[in-house]
Amino acid sequence: MWETVFAPCVPGPFATDADLDRAESELGFALPESYRAFCRTLGAGRANGYFRVATPSPDPELDLVGRAELIAHSISTVLGERADHRFEVEGDNPSVIDRACFFGQSEAGAFLFWDVVPGRDEYEIWVLAPDLESIRFGGADLVDLMRRSQGPAVRGILGMGAEPLPASFVGDGTEGASGPH
Repeated sequence: MWETVFAPCVPGPFATDADLDRAESELGFALPESYRAFCRTLGAGRANGYFRVATPSPDPELDLVGRAELIAHSISTVLGERADHRFEVEGDNPSVIDRACFFGQSEAGAFLFWDVVPGRDEYEIWVLAPDLESIRFGGADLVDLMRRSQGPAVRGILGMGAEPLPASFVGDGTEGASGPH
């Protein structure tokens, strides 16, 4: 599946099913299948030259669970200092942030999160802008986010000045490697 999303594609360190199961247990919800496939097929790295998706890892600083907690805590701390903060949410449904599980970040500091609605196999992906003011719809799942950000829809995801991102994946520790593997 991912070879149709990224070309070139140079995988990085993979997550195992045991790693993914551990992350699910610690987070308390099932990880979406598009994300599980991403972790098993591509692993840790940079998607579209712009997004870092956290994967389960033995390294606490890189691990999905640790990153999700750190991002949520950091955002909560900043927002706690802002009296009467309100998000500008695409579709005007502010409850999306109440179900957020952060799992990635852009090179510009935007945060990717799943809208964890119980009982779903996939969770919509939303993007919290670096200024912590606006929340935009990213995609129906991880594949959709990556494909949409490779075309004109990127402007709705990252802002009107954004240009389509390159359809590439470069795994961590593979810089300088070339060609599909």
